[in-house]
Amino acid sequence: MSKQRITWGIAPIGWRNDDIPEIGAGNTLSHLLSDIVVAGFEGTEVGGFFPEPKVLNKELKLRNLKIAGKWFSSFIIRDGLVSVSQLFHEHCQYLKEVHANVAVVSEQTYSVQGTEQNVFANKPCFTDEEWERLCEGLNELGKIANQYDLKLVYHHHMGTGIQTKEEVDRLMENTDSQYVYLLYDTGHIFVSDGDYLAILDKHITRIKHVHFKDVRQNVKEQCEKIGKSFQQSFLAGMFTVPGDGCIDFTKVYKKLINSNYHGWIVVEAEQDPQIAHPLEYALMARGYIDEKLMSIENNALMSN
Repeated sequence: MSKQRITWGIAPIGWRNDDIPEIGAGNTLSHLLSDIVVAGFEGTEVGGFFPEPKVLNKELKLRNLKIAGKWFSSFIIRDGLVSVSQLFHEHCQYLKEVHANVAVVSEQTYSVQGTEQNVFANKPCFTDEEWERLCEGLNELGKIANQYDLKLVYHHHMGTGIQTKEEVDRLMENTDSQYVYLLYDTGHIFVSDGDYLAILDKHITRIKHVHFKDVRQNVKEQCEKIGKSFQQSFLAGMFTVPGDGCIDFTKVYKKLINSNYHGWIVVEAEQDPQIAHPLEYALMARGYIDEKLMSIENNALMSN
């Protein structure tokens, strides 16, 4: 039988949110990691409140957990490559020390995701010159990540200059496939485009990290109608875990398995932990995975 293809993780954002530190502030690292074990996941991504590698590695080893990666906000267009590269080296060194696989990068120049602007109507766009600078810079960051045995995976994200399918297409066409890969996030592309399969189908060979995020369609429509910000939208409950929204993850998972995807799938759902109990929703996601998705992978493994 073939080796396991997928490593299942769940992001810390369900317990604590880096952009709004006050929500979930009482959830400690030990609490988070122990909940992940209880829910049956194999690891997580690094949150902003995580400690130095030595301390984190001990906590992970005690629970037999692994780290997938960590978010990096790049400002290549605003600050230039030299400044960003120095910070990215530090980022990658940390990831190497905690034995991660990917460095998650998102260009935050002009981003409105942390503002009160209407995220559905006011996303930024880059000029041709800015696109060129960004793609060249990402190629260089990808080479840096490679030095640390990491893959740079670019996170298309609501409220940023790379959000839509067309923008993802342009990014993939103008970056080096040896150094710049794609993080595929079901929730962000669905909210942006209403279609979560097109970029999966087109860029499957570049996808090296996956976020499974579900969407409550009725909440999304209400937030869009009102013109809420990104933070207001997720606090209203726009995002949730797989099985609790409108996305059919069986289609996504079949495509990943049939395309021989190897790597992490990380459940991620920005929610207020005071409203959406983190462990309850982690268990809900695990139940959906076990009931709806695991048979797909098992059948694929048996046929090989």
